[in-house]
Amino acid sequence: MPGDPARTGRVAFWRTDGSAPPAVDAASAEDLTVVVRGDDGVVPVRVPAVLLPVRAALPLLTRARADGEAHRAAVFWGAAAVHALHLVARGLLLPGLSPADHDAWRVGPLDAEDVDAVRRLAASMPPEAHAVPVDAAGPPRLHDPERLLRAFLDAVADALPRSPAAPLATGAPAFAAPRPQRLPGLRDWAAAVAAGHDAGVRLSLRIEMRGPAATADAGHAGITATTAATADAGTAADGEPGGADASFRAVLQVHGVSGPALVADAAEVWTGTSGGDFGPRARGEALLALRRAARAWAPLTPLLSATVPDAVDLADEEVTELLGEGARALAGAGVDVHWPGELVRGLTTRAEVGPADDGPGPGTAGFPQGPSSLSADALLSFDWSFAVGGRPLTREELDRIAEANRPLVRLRDRWVLIDPQEVLRARARQDRKITPIDALGAALTGSVEVDGDRIEVRPTGWLAALRDRLADPGAREPVAQPAALAATLRDYQRRGLSWLAHMTSLGLGCCLADDMGLGKTVTLIALHLHRRTDPASAGPTLVVCPTSLMGNWQREIERFAPGTPVRRFHGARRTLDDLADDEFVLTTYGTVRLDAPRLAGVAWGMVVTDEAQHVKNPYSATARQLRSIGARARVALTGTPVENNLSELWAILDWTTPGLLGGLGTFRRRYADAVEGGQDPAAADRLARLVRPFLLRRRKSDPGIAPELPPKTETDHAVSLTREQAGLYEAVVREALAEISGADGMARRGLIVKLLTGLKQICNHPAQFLKEERPVVAGRSGKLELLDELLDTVLTEEAGVLVFTQYVRMARLLERHLAARGVPAQFLHGGTPVPEREAMVRRFQDGEVPVFLLSLKAAGTGLNLTRAEHVVHYDRWWNPAVEAQATDRAYRIGQTRPVQVHRIVAEGTIEDRIAELLVRKRELADAVLGSGEAALTGLTDAELADLVALRGGPR
Repeated sequence: MPGDPARTGRVAFWRTDGSAPPAVDAASAEDLTVVVRGDDGVVPVRVPAVLLPVRAALPLLTRARADGEAHRAAVFWGAAAVHALHLVARGLLLPGLSPADHDAWRVGPLDAEDVDAVRRLAASMPPEAHAVPVDAAGPPRLHDPERLLRAFLDAVADALPRSPAAPLATGAPAFAAPRPQRLPGLRDWAAAVAAGHDAGVRLSLRIEMRGPAATADAGHAGITATTAATADAGTAADGEPGGADASFRAVLQVHGVSGPALVADAAEVWTGTSGGDFGPRARGEALLALRRAARAWAPLTPLLSATVPDAVDLADEEVTELLGEGARALAGAGVDVHWPGELVRGLTTRAEVGPADDGPGPGTAGFPQGPSSLSADALLSFDWSFAVGGRPLTREELDRIAEANRPLVRLRDRWVLIDPQEVLRARARQDRKITPIDALGAALTGSVEVDGDRIEVRPTGWLAALRDRLADPGAREPVAQPAALAATLRDYQRRGLSWLAHMTSLGLGCCLADDMGLGKTVTLIALHLHRRTDPASAGPTLVVCPTSLMGNWQREIERFAPGTPVRRFHGARRTLDDLADDEFVLTTYGTVRLDAPRLAGVAWGMVVTDEAQHVKNPYSATARQLRSIGARARVALTGTPVENNLSELWAILDWTTPGLLGGLGTFRRRYADAVEGGQDPAAADRLARLVRPFLLRRRKSDPGIAPELPPKTETDHAVSLTREQAGLYEAVVREALAEISGADGMARRGLIVKLLTGLKQICNHPAQFLKEERPVVAGRSGKLELLDELLDTVLTEEAGVLVFTQYVRMARLLERHLAARGVPAQFLHGGTPVPEREAMVRRFQDGEVPVFLLSLKAAGTGLNLTRAEHVVHYDRWWNPAVEAQATDRAYRIGQTRPVQVHRIVAEGTIEDRIAELLVRKRELADAVLGSGEAALTGLTDAELADLVALRGGPR
């Protein structure tokens, strides 16, 4: 909630259920008008809230950002708080006046990258994060996200730097006082500061060597502090590391922001001899930039009091600091550092890692088995090697450099600039140990991160052999199909079995991520039969799956592994008594959450999670309890290893092979943030090398995977609206657009979602939109008439058909209509009990009921309905991938007849327009995949009107 000046703004904490939050004190409690979703659009309501000053709210918000259970609005403002603190820490602060002439700091100057980051953050603002209306009178109007975020950033910038040091940057003590002061006399000065920010100069430091070690003046040539100089490797000259009678000084340089080629020493700018046109305010702007730089790096402070800020001499410790933290701090303030080109800089570190005695490795006798085998207590050793300028260092040379404790040393007739702390860290690394699981990760990626540095790694001994085996699965001896398996595995299933068998034999967990319908279940049953033939891997197998899939698992086991005992550990009478060594035990994720200690008491040969994406949240109670159940091998099965972000992949693989990807925070820092943001291709490549051996992903469309699948034909059927539908459609569009044109922010988005949902329901059937209790169904919907025609054909062919709709009410209407026509049909939805669900599947597969009505969300996964030759999508889902998964209930392994997919679209309507967008504009399709209707709420009034306009009229 912004204030004037910005530091008087407050952050309001309230609960979405309307209950009172814990009060900090009486003064902080206040009733607040907010906008929430109502039964009909959005409505303003009064809620009790706690209002805190920005400075007091910062610790709460930064903690909320890392709280997995925090509300998304609190997480957003926590991210905004951290972003604001980063800007302030970089010294991006500008003094000025608020609109009411109060003294105020603001964030700035922001470059193009900073501005883009703010806009991206504002675009992610959830509705609740700006739910406070600007004006409670009249229709609720909300704060603009970007403007509100900028106000918050300025509030943090205005609240924090209230200290006695403020006059150094502003020349006025007012900017140190927390209490607001009106200073109308400083308007011209504030305008000049703003103008200087818009034009501006920037600074850099040119480092020069002085004394006997110095060579000819390097001029402006050099390399940045973040780039290591290299030298040709050759025969090392005799000589030992030692000190030098040499020193450094930092020369201040001024650069024109408008022209990168415009550069001169600050002394030339001050005396007017630079020969370049830096503008009339160059000295003032440079002084402001110098003040920011001095705040970032204190050794520059003497330049602030110099008549001409030309250069400062640097002590050894200051040079050392400038090699690391000092350069980073200056870079944050916009100041580059240039070093002499003739210096050799930087220490190169490499390492070999492996067992000291080449002892037993995974899969061999004497090595512990199970998913934690590579996290065993036995540690592996690093063998380190170091080089400077491409020339290897002996351990004695490294010791002498460390003992010199100076940044500049003479080494083999060359001057070398090395951070003494870096040398000390290198020496300390020589005795570092590493866990086997971390060593495996380093071996697969070719590098390891130590103390924030990425170091090249080469594996040795059995670790190198293991790396080679994982990296080249095709070189392994294939595993024969178990004799007890009552099925003939397809080629890709045999390859999957061999891969699973080799991975689990090494004590490593893995994830089989084949597409739905490719036979993951039978492949896993074959793995169980294979493992029970070896005493080292035999044992009962626990399968954890959604409740709806237990029946399917039991039938598949009884079919493909006849004679193999199988039981369900589910329900009130569940038991694990008299468990056989080769038995299958089927349970659910809910039962695991309730009864994990009993399950953990069994020595499982293997634990399997089916639809493993159900535990993609590692902090959920189910995921935590699942981790407590030990086994010799862990296997995850899923058709969607990543649904939203890479943290879901981490959750699956950290269960199968704990520690492989590090902790979640480390994983997000090293890989996920860089990969998801597309900022670091090298990180994406490292992650691929690390993950690839542990995850097998095959799609139906891959060459040679499922050539035996029959053809699939997809057809879009365009139908006209009836006159009743067209009249309703146009009336709803007209009324909704008028209401939307007078709304903005969250209210507007809510109205758009309501409009789109209503139009889709009208396209389905007027009775669905009007919520009629006992409607007349026939003759009122173009879609229903086409469905009747399709069903007449299907029933004549004695075929089976699946009819998917996303609306339970619409399915009920269809169920009533088909019953009136005498067409046998059944309806499966989210409330269908598991036994009835299984009975429905059996009746359909046996041909007793030819028409199966299904709720898209409840039946889009986990069902095997291969009797269906036709799949009808009565209404379009915003996510084509969800439609494809629903189609896969029929189009999967076991289907022997061609499958026809029918999508019914009301022509000239919003459905027609969305279908075109999904086909022709993949960028918008990607957005719709993620957020459905919400992806369209940002359209302008004109774009929205064009999207929903009825074209062509009724038939």
